Amino acid sequence: MKETLPPVAQGFLAYIELEKRYSRHTVESYGLDLFQFFHYLSAHYGELPLTKLTHFHIQSWLALGLEPKYPSHSKKKQPEPVTPATIRRKISTLKSFFKYAVRKGELAQSPMAKVVSPKMRSRLPMFVDEKAMQQVEENHAEGEQLFADDFEGATQRLIVALLYQSGMRQAELLGLTHRSMDLSNSQMKVLGKGNKERIIPLSQPLIAMIREYDERRRKEAGNTESGQLLVRADGKGITKAFVYRTVRAALDRVTTISKRSPHILRHTFATHLMNNGADINAVKELLGHASLASTQVYTHNTIEKLKKVHQQAHPKA
Repeated sequence: MKETLPPVAQGFLAYIELEKRYSRHTVESYGLDLFQFFHYLSAHYGELPLTKLTHFHIQSWLALGLEPKYPSHSKKKQPEPVTPATIRRKISTLKSFFKYAVRKGELAQSPMAKVVSPKMRSRLPMFVDEKAMQQVEENHAEGEQLFADDFEGATQRLIVALLYQSGMRQAELLGLTHRSMDLSNSQMKVLGKGNKERIIPLSQPLIAMIREYDERRRKEAGNTESGQLLVRADGKGITKAFVYRTVRAALDRVTTISKRSPHILRHTFATHLMNNGADINAVKELLGHASLASTQVYTHNTIEKLKKVHQQAHPKA
């Protein structure tokens, strides 16, 4: 896909990957956006030089050309729904790209000045309530175990515990190694977005779970040369798909919320902290947010809880 893009676009993707150190997922998303954009331009305007691009061409693509045209080797199988969030992300991609092109002298100015992003309707992040998460942690729901007693069940249980008790991202979980753990100091090191490291504290029950798991891994798992902390029964490192299936299966048993992905456990971690009086700046550091604005969304859930308490308890509510 990258090879079909203009050289300046290829240079941009190399720049955000090697110099800006964006995640592989982000680089792939930017690359797909640019592939779709230049594919549309070629199909409708022929060999249009970059210097001839105007806001008209960009708005035309945003209005008419967002039907995904994936290259044959793309992993994406389903069309991406064209929502305001999708349009905003694609505009963000183009803004970054044209800013790079201007800096490299390919353009005198960016054509994005007159392109306006659609307004987003703010949505409160979904989360799992505390009683449901207690069932998951106790490995017991409706009279049945959630996780099996075998090694794979132990891996699945630790996956959910780490995501919920630390608020880490799925990619950060997959990057955990034995060197990430400093159990003697009750903490672990996580490599987040932009290769930024942060320290997350570990509770004593979670430390005990990690120690027990590590002992079982040495006895029961196969060759564990992957270096990952969490492995399958054959010793190979866990995958993104395995983590998703694990979380989905566990949450299916305890909640009816529509989204039951690993990221929901990150929302749940932050919401439960805020609802129990945690300082927002501390939550920001634990989540690895670059800006406090990203963390403030969780205060809305706290406010909604306060409103409910007020309505139920105050005589004048």
